[in-house]
Amino acid sequence: MAFKYIKEGILEVLFPRVCSVCGLHLSDNEHFVCMQCLNHKFEEAYRPGKSNSGDVILPESISIQHALWNFDKGGYLQELLHQLKYHRLTGVGEDIGRQLGKSLLQNPAFIKSIERKKVRLVPVPLHPRKRRMRGYNQAFYIAKGVAEVTNLKILPKDAVVRNRNTKTQTGFSLEKRRKNIQGAFTVSDPEVVKETVCVIIDDVFTTGATTFELSRVLKKAGSLDLLIATVAQA
Repeated sequence: MAFKYIKEGILEVLFPRVCSVCGLHLSDNEHFVCMQCLNHKFEEAYRPGKSNSGDVILPESISIQHALWNFDKGGYLQELLHQLKYHRLTGVGEDIGRQLGKSLLQNPAFIKSIERKKVRLVPVPLHPRKRRMRGYNQAFYIAKGVAEVTNLKILPKDAVVRNRNTKTQTGFSLEKRRKNIQGAFTVSDPEVVKETVCVIIDDVFTTGATTFELSRVLKKAGSLDLLIATVAQA
């Protein structure tokens, strides 16, 4: 037992547990981002009484577009999402996923949409080549955090797949984004989607091109309703 405490003490000195945003020491019940940053560092995007966190007109198949925070280009949130996306900080994904889950539970429209229905969380899938390069799908770990807070289940792996390795959407016009993503997704197991409410999970909502295309495919496969939940609203 004494050796255990000595080992933990040495590890704390060599590799201190600090917040990925502010760099301050984490308490025992904090994981990768401190509660002060999660609760106060970023600007909230969800607007009470609204079903849409932004100004994008939603397709008829989508009833809710909920974002946790407003994107801050060049700021702390952009850096945090970059670390999550490219540096394999999966714990950060779960931390912000839990925060997104808490925000969703404060949205009456979300509660009403999922009440007494079969609901599945759908992380936006990566193409297998891109997933091998990164080592993981950041949207899946955000969904894990959401699932922990909401008790909703994540759609089985590979039930929905990305069959085209599309170019990055950054810098594209809306029309070019739509053409780039068109036909990129396939529901490989329609039975797990049929008659469910699908909550699409992603890191950033910009124009909606990606999530709208995924929602179109899920609706065609038999989903009853589509909701979009993201960490940031650009």
